[in-house]
Amino acid sequence: MTTLTTPRLTLRPLTPDDLPHVLAYRNDPEVARYQGWPLPATPDSVAGLVSDAPLGSPGWVQRAVMLSGGELLGDVGLNTQGPQAEVGVTLARHAQGHGYAREALHALITHAFTDLGLHRIHASIDPRNTPVAGLLTRLGFRHEGTTLQSYLHRGEWTDDAAYAVLASEWTA
Repeated sequence: MTTLTTPRLTLRPLTPDDLPHVLAYRNDPEVARYQGWPLPATPDSVAGLVSDAPLGSPGWVQRAVMLSGGELLGDVGLNTQGPQAEVGVTLARHAQGHGYAREALHALITHAFTDLGLHRIHASIDPRNTPVAGLLTRLGFRHEGTTLQSYLHRGEWTDDAAYAVLASEWTA
């Protein structure tokens, strides 16, 4: 199982002990507002995030985002599909705005390109989520386009903004 570290964070597999915290932040309306999971998140739905699959395995593989002192801040995910992958991030409300999402995603993306040899990483977001749009831009992702009212999200047709970065751009 892959564990990644940064100066402030550890990204490690989620464990059953993490699930009450994951359930709490994933059911926070402000945290879940633009996320794709159905509400309310249930113990069974978050239990599926616990996995010993290594990063780079096909499908979504989540990692806990832990502060060096041991506090669970949120999770990041890598959805690998051949030589490409999608990334996602969810942080508890109190952990937002401190640079943790950028630090965690930077470590995950660097691992994906450097160690896993992926070619392209993309993210799909609701364009109203301007903090994440800014985060992706700061990480070097380019906005590749927005499809209008193309995603049915909790009964509302919403736009879908696509962002991506190539391995050659990341390592340049």
